[in-house]
Amino acid sequence: MATQAAKGAAAQTVKYFMGKCMPSVKTNATRVQIPVFEYDDYLHMHFRKYQYIFAHDPNRLCKTGDMVLVQSLPEKMTKHITHKVIEVIMPLGDVTDPITGKKVAASVYRENIKVVNEFYGESENAFKYDKNYKRGSLEDKRDFTHKPAYKKYYEDPNDPQPYAV
Repeated sequence: MATQAAKGAAAQTVKYFMGKCMPSVKTNATRVQIPVFEYDDYLHMHFRKYQYIFAHDPNRLCKTGDMVLVQSLPEKMTKHITHKVIEVIMPLGDVTDPITGKKVAASVYRENIKVVNEFYGESENAFKYDKNYKRGSLEDKRDFTHKPAYKKYYEDPNDPQPYAV
């Protein structure tokens, strides 16, 4: 009797997943790629597989490539939408150290790069992080992640299909 109650409570628990946003053709929803490790009994090893879910995102918080936190819904919203987006954990682009909150370039803080450049002199080929565009400022110029995506089923030079996935 107690085990049945525990199973019922476990089925109703809210589950959180962290995943990567992928292009989606559904409106008010985003497709999230969640890594899952499957155990192989023969080799006694875990292998990474990916599970794809649709998460409800009415405010369009996430863009393609962002790492997001999703929560399972108590009941399905539609046939495919079973989760909802809680927040964007890490947007694609500038990497920020989650502990210190400082910007990072490769494995070095940008502040340390500035100190080294002041001491030794900055190279003329060095990347200018201060002049870098923020994500979203190049929409319709170089960034087309906000456009509706659709599947590309054929190749035709007369029909370029610029936003196909």
